[in-house]
Amino acid sequence: MNPLVLNEELSQLSLLVTYAAMAVFTLAFLVSGYHLSQAASSKSRILENQQAATRSGNVAVLEKESDIATQDSSKSLIVLERVSLALAILGTLILAAGVIMRGIAAARVPWANLYEYSITGALILMMIYLVSVRSKEVRIMATFVVGFVLLVLGTAVSVFYVQVASLMPALQSYWLVIHVMVALLATGFFSLAAALSLAYLLKTANWVENAKTKGTENFRAILGIFPSKETLERLAYRFNISGFILWSFTLIAGAIWAERAWHRYWGWDTKEVWTFIIWALYAGYLHANATRGWTGKRAVWLGLIGFAAVVFNFTIVNMFFKGLHVYSGL
Repeated sequence: MNPLVLNEELSQLSLLVTYAAMAVFTLAFLVSGYHLSQAASSKSRILENQQAATRSGNVAVLEKESDIATQDSSKSLIVLERVSLALAILGTLILAAGVIMRGIAAARVPWANLYEYSITGALILMMIYLVSVRSKEVRIMATFVVGFVLLVLGTAVSVFYVQVASLMPALQSYWLVIHVMVALLATGFFSLAAALSLAYLLKTANWVENAKTKGTENFRAILGIFPSKETLERLAYRFNISGFILWSFTLIAGAIWAERAWHRYWGWDTKEVWTFIIWALYAGYLHANATRGWTGKRAVWLGLIGFAAVVFNFTIVNMFFKGLHVYSGL
């Protein structure tokens, strides 16, 4: 038996629990998607009833009928939204159990390789989202967020999974807890900002606004129930600020840890360089937005470029580049 393997049986059980969380998240994704379609249909019916009332002259009668239909529709929409939220909470709790079990199996914090970083990152993203759902503007993003979490978990269990193993000496430090946890939190905020930015781009896309096909009209109706583009941009900016502050601490903590482990604060290692590139991209985004008046699509695209760099750093750099910080475990 490989001496580095600690408790692979418990790790396999953790993997099964993670699959169970994915099944629940899939239900949450489907219910939230159905909720969006029903909400869009309800809004379209209300507009049609109002137009019919104006044309017919029977405004009072049709408005009363419309109010009754609206109330019934609102009740069903509230139920769907609550079911979607309950499933998201349940999936998060199950995933938390899977992450904790992985940590126990490894006898350390569960984020020392790409698989563990993925499942823990997905958990933190869901936790940040669930804390933010008090805002209805964020709550409506459930389909985007849960869909992204499913993508991360699916990639983790199918591509990134490795057996539990002991840490290399350089990683056996309390800085692993501090540095990586803050990086995970920053990535969670960046991910939510990216979801809001994607919604902004879809809402303002010319092909969506101008297309006349039935499918595109239905899609446009769904986007119509999302917050205004100004609200989406403002929320994305706020999440990006939170992520940037945490990423700044990640950069500083990483330098301190590097000095403890390798006796130098900066060594132009691949991971160090990409961490700085991400910091510079988001610093440019915030600076351009605050001082240069970069708003709208230009700002949104710059924020998404920053998030693309985060994803690149998280996947490609860890899997295909060599360096002291590469920790995929593959």
